[in-house]
Amino acid sequence: MLSVAQVDKRYPNGVLALAGLNLTVAAGEILAVVGGSGCGKSTLLRLIAGLDSPTAGRIALDGTPVTAPRAEIGLVFQEPRLMPWLTIDQNVAFGIRHLPADERTRRVSECLARVGLASRSGHWPRELSGGQAQRAALARALVGRPKVLLLDEPFSSLDALTRGDLQEHLLDLWGDDQPTMILVTHDIEEALFLADRVVVMQPDPGRIRTEFVPPLARPRDRTDPDFLRCKRRLLADLGHASGFSRQRVAATV
Repeated sequence: MLSVAQVDKRYPNGVLALAGLNLTVAAGEILAVVGGSGCGKSTLLRLIAGLDSPTAGRIALDGTPVTAPRAEIGLVFQEPRLMPWLTIDQNVAFGIRHLPADERTRRVSECLARVGLASRSGHWPRELSGGQAQRAALARALVGRPKVLLLDEPFSSLDALTRGDLQEHLLDLWGDDQPTMILVTHDIEEALFLADRVVVMQPDPGRIRTEFVPPLARPRDRTDPDFLRCKRRLLADLGHASGFSRQRVAATV
């Protein structure tokens, strides 16, 4: 279980990015975090990843405080961030350099096969499409077999068709080991399609306004009336969190 208890984050310039944030994420749960720009979504993810430290409060994984990056917590960014001087298999293996060579090779081969890139193993990042590069980034995050996988708008730079394909692929990958997943996204449809629970954040300072558990069976159909009702509900919550009027939110549906 991942717990975020009474977390504040104030930056050196005085900006209070998060205040009194409490959140518990169960093992194997897929949680989506949505909210307008500046509400602290990415800050929260960096704190959970151990890339930054809270000003106050505590973040813990299975009771152990998270104070630095840990192998049990994987992170996928909006951009693939592959190292251009390494081949795809070398990029994926980068985080498990401490393992014996045969174990490293086996894990990398398995992960590249899982994301459909077995034939691209020896290629350079520049030879991959945007979708393929993000698949490689997923493989790199999964190769360490993390308990928690953090995703910071991982598909936002991709075209709609590729984005939809990778969303479904991500669910397939999650089904293998079922790590806890926390997804930061601006895309309400993406949040509803993927998540067991959606947290809506509001800014100044960043804090949780509402939580919503979509009453939707899997696999989910984006054109289903229940899905569209959930989308309207989330858009309304997001509008209130951002200070928009109910009428303005309704006009976007």
